[in-house]
Amino acid sequence: MPSITTNTLFTTLSLLSTFLASPAVAQTWTSCNPLNTTDCPTNAALSTEHTYHFTNSSLGTTWNQTAGSLKYTQSGGAHFTISTRGDAPTIQSEYYLFGGELEVWMRAATGTGVVSSIVLQSEDLDEVDWEILGGNTTHIQSNYFGKGNTTSYDRAIWHPSSFQPQDDFHNYTTRWTKDELEWYIDGASVRVLKYAEANGGKNFPQTPMNVRIGVWAGGDEDNPKDTVEWAGGETDYGDGPYTMSVRSLRVKDYSEGKEYVYGDMTGSWDSIEIVPGNSTASKTLNAPPPLTASQRWNKLSPGAKIGVGSSVGITCIALIALAGFYCVRQRKAGKRERAAADLAFESERKELSAYQMQMSKGGFAVSSKPF
Repeated sequence: MPSITTNTLFTTLSLLSTFLASPAVAQTWTSCNPLNTTDCPTNAALSTEHTYHFTNSSLGTTWNQTAGSLKYTQSGGAHFTISTRGDAPTIQSEYYLFGGELEVWMRAATGTGVVSSIVLQSEDLDEVDWEILGGNTTHIQSNYFGKGNTTSYDRAIWHPSSFQPQDDFHNYTTRWTKDELEWYIDGASVRVLKYAEANGGKNFPQTPMNVRIGVWAGGDEDNPKDTVEWAGGETDYGDGPYTMSVRSLRVKDYSEGKEYVYGDMTGSWDSIEIVPGNSTASKTLNAPPPLTASQRWNKLSPGAKIGVGSSVGITCIALIALAGFYCVRQRKAGKRERAAADLAFESERKELSAYQMQMSKGGFAVSSKPF
């Protein structure tokens, strides 16, 4: 990538979009740089390991949709789509890792100039990247930044690929410790960066980083020329839409605590203070699922079960008694109605019998005289 950090690039694009309403919205940024002030908020820790399956319409409370919108499917996971200029769907974790692992199953987007990105980034602009270009079907880029330093040009490496990353899902993993960074593709290590190799450690990412995943148009015609060239050329939005898909994501924090605090303005690993306690993310992600009815019953004490059983028994007896009373009342009402019907029938029968007797005696003979 040219000598511009992903953070600087996206910040520039974000500012341009205010005036031009076209370039991609920033995927990475910092709202408060701890190297410049001591008033920055603390970084909420992950302090656990968790696997996300992006097959439903909710990211939950541990992610923030920072730009655009996503579509979810059972087979394809979360779809990040560029349909028009300015689209740059992006998600960002609400927590930070201080050392750890990030594993993403992703299918990169197609399209000249379209960039599918997996990013770890800190508030003081330490950064670790995977970037896959929609027009490049043979190579995948790994990159890193330390404190936004772009004075060296040997950070990005293009890794040859035996597959086309736009055709199917593949595993992109980053493992980060105090001493080294390692990048893996489908479980095979493709790059190791030692602390001392990053400008004597000065450019080595060493402050808490959160996760940012998204797709953006590096080939937008309003982007800097070197950015468009790096992205592979100008993006033709008429040939879209262009979709990057993420099926699942595993994240692991190597540190344990509630929050991470910058102890000074050096941005060094040793300056980061870990606040003891249980992190909000860990409590949320590790909360047990709601109990089923049978599980709730099994958790009751014997006395409580007896009490519940007695209550249920009394209720059943009351319902049975009520049903019995209703049936008896209905039977009595039916008997009264039947007796009344029998009386009416007997009265009509007697009237008919009397009429027939009169007819047989000639009591109702028709006169032979004319009217």
